[in-house]
Amino acid sequence: MTLPVRVIGTPLDRFDGPAKVTGTARYAFEHPVDRPAYLFPVQATVAVGQIVAVHAEAALSEPGVLAVLTHENAARIASFDDPELVVLQTPEVSYRGQFVAGVVAETSEVARCAADLVQLDYRPGPHDVVLDADHPDRYPPEAMNGGFATDSVHGDPEAALAGAAVRLDATYSTPWYQHAQLEPHATIAQCVDDRLTLHVGTQGVHRLRQSLATLFGLDEEQIRVISPHVGGAFGGKLHTHPDVVLAILAAFAVPGRPVKLALTRQQMFSQVGYRTPSIQRIRLGAGPDGRLVAVSHAVVQQTARHKEFAEQTATPTRVMYAAEHRSTTHRMVRLDVPVPTIMRAPGKATGMYALESAMDEMAIACGQDPVEFRIANEPPRDPELDRPFSTRNLVACLREGARRFGWAGRDPTPGVRRAAGGWLVGTGVAASMYPVYQLPGSAATIRLEPDGRYVVLIGAADLGTGTWTSLSQIAADALGVPVDRVELRIGDTDLPPAMAAGGSSGMTSWGSAVVEAARRLRARVAAEHADPPMHPIEASADMPENPERERFSMYAFGAQFAEVRVHEATGEVRAPRLLGVFAAGRIINPKTGRSQLLGGMTMGLSMALHERCVLDPRFGHVVNHDLAEYHIATNADVGCVEVHTLAEEDPYVNPMGSKGIGELGIVGTAAAIANAVYHATGVRVRDLPITPDRFFADGAMIRG
Repeated sequence: MTLPVRVIGTPLDRFDGPAKVTGTARYAFEHPVDRPAYLFPVQATVAVGQIVAVHAEAALSEPGVLAVLTHENAARIASFDDPELVVLQTPEVSYRGQFVAGVVAETSEVARCAADLVQLDYRPGPHDVVLDADHPDRYPPEAMNGGFATDSVHGDPEAALAGAAVRLDATYSTPWYQHAQLEPHATIAQCVDDRLTLHVGTQGVHRLRQSLATLFGLDEEQIRVISPHVGGAFGGKLHTHPDVVLAILAAFAVPGRPVKLALTRQQMFSQVGYRTPSIQRIRLGAGPDGRLVAVSHAVVQQTARHKEFAEQTATPTRVMYAAEHRSTTHRMVRLDVPVPTIMRAPGKATGMYALESAMDEMAIACGQDPVEFRIANEPPRDPELDRPFSTRNLVACLREGARRFGWAGRDPTPGVRRAAGGWLVGTGVAASMYPVYQLPGSAATIRLEPDGRYVVLIGAADLGTGTWTSLSQIAADALGVPVDRVELRIGDTDLPPAMAAGGSSGMTSWGSAVVEAARRLRARVAAEHADPPMHPIEASADMPENPERERFSMYAFGAQFAEVRVHEATGEVRAPRLLGVFAAGRIINPKTGRSQLLGGMTMGLSMALHERCVLDPRFGHVVNHDLAEYHIATNADVGCVEVHTLAEEDPYVNPMGSKGIGELGIVGTAAAIANAVYHATGVRVRDLPITPDRFFADGAMIRG
């Protein structure tokens, strides 16, 4: 075989695009099945308590009702190791909105109507749902999400802070951010002859199958999970949630019939996870020259009382800037709330909001430009692990971003720039970072057909991010053939195993397995002189280990710039311009890659200005539990968003040289906007979201 022009780096249109825009791409709930039954959940109306009586007679008398599932009659699970998945097994209620029953009926309308007729009597207990930095029950978890250490300390931060020439001590907070993907969480579950078939929107078909096999005491071969298309995930479809378990319990109750469940938007606000709120105290100390001598980052955040999830919020602070004395801590508070989970750039999005806001404040305190202050505190090596970075082009991103944005000559004085109509204008900057993960558990098989097609088989997922296209490009380059000769098959547990899409590691991990399988197939074809072959020839490979990961710290970096306008009479905030420059290795597909970075920046804008769950402490539930009242950025809120990438060659990360970009774009965006808001108004907002009320006291805008 001879290698043609490389396909990686070509901005191809998404191969699944026509199916998406014509509505022929099937999502979980849309797969055709015979004689489906429909499931509607019943949710707890108390935050803590115990069910003492179930009244299902009225529901069962409704025509078309097939079953009413409760803790008294649902099938038993085999493992109680994951408390979040203990559905309809006990009378205990751990949070308001918990599934306490489910109605299965011939139509969705009958199921929903009958669910309203199910009555439960509770013995309620006292509850605690309010996060407080000084909560008496806060504690250090054993480990954070991703296996990070709970705390870290280098040198003597307290002494260094006490002796610093310039000091900052500030507290920042982020609210409860809710998963609310465009495609609601949906499942079709069918049990036939002790075999389960599931159509589920999931970030990992094999991960989900393994979880369910353990939960129900089944062999993995008894479960098939199918998920070719996912309408948004962002971490909310990575772990198994109670809705999938409830659908399976319903399928057991009506064996042979497929049971369809699609959560309503309101049900998602208690069932599918959220980003934990955080309270973050950051202390910085610098010398007279503006060089940091000490960094301290202390985080308090919540988890569910019945299951711990500890987000790694302070971990970016461990590697971002040079300071001899550093400490980071995480403390958790168990509350009577649903279980938090992973959300796009877990830990990094919230932790970098606080750190990059503090860096802006410290730059001002030191009398330095915020861009130059960051550059002056650039570390030559990973401060945490004391080893070199495979590549670290944050300075290049800051320089190029400042040039493109027009940062030079910026007047640092806050509250002095005005536009017509009473708008105060400001600009801000923040850094982005995200680790390069490569997770084990992926394998690929490639088969060369007699007609010259290469069929690539791997149980990967496409969350709407472009996997169908980018993974085909990787395969084509590795095989040395045009991309139109590659036929990719993903999203099914009948295919070779693949790690779940998470941590921007999908293309890094799946692509490495595909490249190795292609290498083996090419060697076999050459040895057998079989191009084209008379019969199919195939080769398989697991993802090879990368020994360079022990030698280098691997990250992608970026710089975010924002222009904002704040109306001096109303406090309304607009962001007419965002600009991001990123160094993320080789970009497999510049078109889909730009889309991912643009989407992340838009999500960061939404995080900064709009999103917040409001909890009613009396009853323990989110009151703004739909997209009418949980505000997210819409087209009218997003002005000009510029995405630029730097050419970056990193030979150490993986065979493709890619780093992953799905999460990088959100990191730093909120801080850049908050810093721009300060520049516009002189008001330092440390608590997100930045809403109009933040600017007023006694009816007048506060001046810095």
